Amino acid sequence: MLQQEKKTDYNSVIGFALIGVILFWFLSTQAKIDETERLATSEVVAENAEVISSPDAATILVSNSESDSVVSAHLVEAYGAFASAASLEDNSTKFVLENDLIKVELAAKGARVSSVFLKEYQTYDSLPVNLLREDSSAFNLTFWSQNRRLQTNDFVFETYESRIGDKQVLSMRLNVQEGKYLEFAYSLEPNSYKVDYTVNLIGLEGLIQAQNPIELDWSVRVPRQEKNRDNEAMNTSAYYFAEGEVDYLSSTSDDSERVLNTDWIAIKSQYFSTALTSSNLGKEIELSSVAHPGSEKYLKTISASTQLNYQGGSSSYAMEWFFVPNHVKTLKSYDNGLEELVPLGWSIIGWINKYIVITIFNAFESWGLNYGIIILLMALLIKMALFPFTYKSYTSMAKMRVLKPQIDAINEKYEDQMKRQQETMSLYKQVGVSPLGGCIPMLFQMPILFALFKFFPSSIELRQQGFLWATDLSTYDSIYDLGFSIPFYGDHVSLFTLLMTVTTVLQMKFSNSMSSSSAQMPQMKYMMYFMPVIFLGVMNNYAAALSYYYFLANLITFAQQKVIAGMTDDSALLSKMEAKKEVTPKKGKSKFQARLENMMKEQQDAKKKK
Repeated sequence: MLQQEKKTDYNSVIGFALIGVILFWFLSTQAKIDETERLATSEVVAENAEVISSPDAATILVSNSESDSVVSAHLVEAYGAFASAASLEDNSTKFVLENDLIKVELAAKGARVSSVFLKEYQTYDSLPVNLLREDSSAFNLTFWSQNRRLQTNDFVFETYESRIGDKQVLSMRLNVQEGKYLEFAYSLEPNSYKVDYTVNLIGLEGLIQAQNPIELDWSVRVPRQEKNRDNEAMNTSAYYFAEGEVDYLSSTSDDSERVLNTDWIAIKSQYFSTALTSSNLGKEIELSSVAHPGSEKYLKTISASTQLNYQGGSSSYAMEWFFVPNHVKTLKSYDNGLEELVPLGWSIIGWINKYIVITIFNAFESWGLNYGIIILLMALLIKMALFPFTYKSYTSMAKMRVLKPQIDAINEKYEDQMKRQQETMSLYKQVGVSPLGGCIPMLFQMPILFALFKFFPSSIELRQQGFLWATDLSTYDSIYDLGFSIPFYGDHVSLFTLLMTVTTVLQMKFSNSMSSSSAQMPQMKYMMYFMPVIFLGVMNNYAAALSYYYFLANLITFAQQKVIAGMTDDSALLSKMEAKKEVTPKKGKSKFQARLENMMKEQQDAKKKK
């Protein structure tokens, strides 16, 4: 076999050489491009962040849990001296302040309160009461730095947890460099619904522009918590407290208002509120409320906007958050007027609730009784206290009833209307009877009825407390769901409301049978049925506790009237009045009688002219 000669493959050698030259050229060119870009980035960083870098620094290093990374040029361009905080990754970290009453979650991004749970309460569908939800609330500070408009919600805050005694403390900082930061400090004590909140600006002179105010914006979509959504929405609005008085935006329509010099602002729903003290904020706060009638999840969006009076340098703004149930005793313990969030009524109505009704309610509540029994005891006690007025009213009506034959005789004797009236008034005066005697005692009872009308639907103590067939005394009791809605009535049947209506008709019928006014005024018969029908429609969607109380009050009043009727002898009453008539000298006309006669004379003269 002949051995094949080895020959040099010049084509391969030339090919490899060309590939090597091209590869060397490519790597050299790419190295020059990378160096150019690195120098350009270093120049931008040095130009925009010279206040936070050392004289010989060429880049900004940001420390995170994994590694050190270089802040990109576009972050520096967007955020300037605060670029390092903007470069931190938001990993949805949550921090928690918690005690036996509340759990407050705070988000690292924006350092804001993202969720608040009240541990002792549940929604109508047995979920935890969550006053603020991360996806439907916002809290943000807007400030100017190096001619850039920045917002705290764009930054991830570094958080430091600690304790001072039993108090939990969270310091959430937007760091610029050592000793220069914007801080949101939160702290929570045991057994408290209050979270102390402080905004600290430390060493930021020259970085935050004092000529532009720091803006504070707070917005919450108020979540539904109660069974009766419409009633809850009617009791949801923005409240504020100024000069010792509470005021609020309209709860029935969209509204906005600029308020001045307030002590606190609050987002109040039917039984829960979130309040923020505002004495360290700007003098003017813009409040607004927008309803969500088509939403089953949310009631309204309530917003507040104001400013921090930043004058430059290091500054501190101390505030307080309150995440509270609308419980009078709890709110009053904070001694800042928060108890005014509970709508107990104005003037004498509010006074009766604060100093009489609540005192009685709390006394019976301390016995540990079922709330249905407490309402029964309240009804008995209040009706006993009002018995003298009931007795006075009934006896006055009885006197009018036994005088009816004499009044009928006067009407038959005189055809002239004025003469009839003169003789009738003269008879009343001689026997010592006032035609208004049956009405005036009832008027003294009306403020208490109105006070209870405000008290029961506002009492969080009754929330989700059952009695008999009612599973929740704070809302309507339903024994039958209609499946459709009747205007003015609703889509269900409330048994307590039906019982209240029936007993109201019976009680009014009995009262009218004991009075002569029903015979003289036929329209009273129509009122006897018209008013209960109105109450039936209104009360069908109200708190079961209120209908239950009125039902009990009707029964007790009916029983009292029966007892008084059994004690009253018409013949003895008439003899007593006749005896008074004999000894009563005839005097001139009283001022009331004179005014009444003049009024009737003017009416007659007017008819004659026509």
